[in-house]
This record gives sequence, structure tokens and C-alpha cells, in this order.
Amino acid sequence: MNRLEKLLHMQQYMEAQQKIEKFEKDRIYCRHGRDHFKDVARIAYILTLEQQLEISKELVYTAAFLHDMGRSYEYADLCSHESGSIVMALNWLPECGYTENEIKEIVEAIALHRVEEKIESHTFSEVLYKADKLSRDCIQCKAQDTCKWPEEKKNMHITY
Repeated sequence: MNRLEKLLHMQQYMEAQQKIEKFEKDRIYCRHGRDHFKDVARIAYILTLEQQLEISKELVYTAAFLHDMGRSYEYADLCSHESGSIVMALNWLPECGYTENEIKEIVEAIALHRVEEKIESHTFSEVLYKADKLSRDCIQCKAQDTCKWPEEKKNMHITY
């Protein structure tokens, strides 16, 4: 997990996180801060273990801590947050010592983390997609009645 620690302490990573926090400071819906990333990472890792997937804990956590980082680009109207997250991953991960194959796996998971139809069963992308949805505490959300998510997608159960 040393490479992940290096990523989380990179100046560029911390600045992007601060930008997201500024953009979302008045947001009443799901926020995309470190707590969200930690929840997604933990749930994704549990799913990985349950499905007996051969994906390292470090890769799971790295993808989770990067999957929404591109929101700082999206809020500035530069590109979608998936595209922004991919750009960040491609720029930052080599500096942290991730291999070409690891970066490819992480980038693919990030690219598909919002596209349910394109995900094959029991893949890194599926794990990240499910963890992202399961991390939402819709059952306790004060903005539940005005949320844009369809009822069938809201996480109304405490599963993980």
C-alpha cells in the first residue's frame, strides 16, 4: 500500500481533492470527498474477496481513491469526471511506481465505473461500479426526496 500512500500525499492529488471540496461545499447530495473514497475502497475490496477475484488490495484501493477525482475537471466544465480521473491516473500513477499493466487495469475500472451495461460479470469494473453505488447511504439522506437517482438505484439497505 506504499504506492497508494505516495499517491494520496502527492501535491496534485491533494489540490484536486481540495477543488472538489470547494465545488461541493454547499452540495446537499452525495459528496465526493475522502470518506466516499474510503467507503468505495472498503466495499470494493470486500466484493473482491467475496467473488474471489485476483485483484490486489492496493489496486482496488487505488482505483477507488481515483474514480471520482476528475470531478474537479467536470465542475470546471473541462470534461466528464471519468475522463478527468483517467487523465489524473495516467499522469500520477507512473510517478508512484505502478506498472503499465496495473495502470491499464485501474484506468479501465475508472472508465466504466458508471456504465453498468458495458460491464461484464466479476470484473474489476463491476466491483468498482457496485461499490460506488453501495457506498451511498440513501436510507439516511436528508435530500432523498429531491435526489435525481431513480428509486430502484437508491441504496436503501445496509449491505456493506
